[in-house]
Amino acid sequence: MRILRAAEYRSMPWKNGGGVTTEIAVSPTGAGLDDFDWRVSMARVESSGPFSQFAGIDRTLAVLEGEGIILEIAGYPPTSINRATALFSFPADVQTSAALIGGPTTDLNVMTRRSRMRHSVERLSISTPAEIRTEAGTTLILCLNGEVTVPGAEPVRLGALDTLVAGSDSASLLVQPAHAATLFVIRIGGISGNG
Repeated sequence: MRILRAAEYRSMPWKNGGGVTTEIAVSPTGAGLDDFDWRVSMARVESSGPFSQFAGIDRTLAVLEGEGIILEIAGYPPTSINRATALFSFPADVQTSAALIGGPTTDLNVMTRRSRMRHSVERLSISTPAEIRTEAGTTLILCLNGEVTVPGAEPVRLGALDTLVAGSDSASLLVQPAHAATLFVIRIGGISGNG
C-alpha cells in the first residue's frame, strides 16, 4: 500500500492550456500527458470551453465540487453532470467541451489507454465500516471528504483528498470512517494479457 497525501500532488497546466490539473497518480511513474498507461487527476474548471483531447484514451469524469457542468461530446447528446449524478465515461479523443452550470467546478478524471488498460470508478458514501474489494491490477481509494482509517499492523489514516493505492496482494480492504465520508474507488487493470 502507498499513501498519497493531497499536499504532495503535482499541479500542471491542462494539455490544451485552458486550466490547471492536479495529478494524483500516473503510471508509469513520471509519464507525461501523451505517454501514460493510466492517470488519475483533479481539474479546476474556471470557465466554459473545450476539453483537452487524448488520443487512444478512455475517460471517466465525476464532479467533486461546484454546481457541475454540461458536457457536449461529439456524437453524444448533451450530458449534465453534478455531485449527485452518476459518473460519466466517454472517449477522451473526441471533441468535447463543457459549459459550467453555476460557476467554477472541480472534477475527478480517471483516464486509461484503451489498447492496454481498463478502469472502473465507484462513488461510496459511508458512515459505518465498509469492505472494499480490490482486484488484479491497482485499486485507488480517494477520500473526498471526512476521514477514514484502514486498520492493519500500521493503521493508515486518510484525510480529505488523500489517496490510498493498493496492489493486488489483498482481496479486500476494510475502511472505517470517523463519521461520514465520501470515497471514490478506482480500479485499474490490464487487458489482453497486458500488465
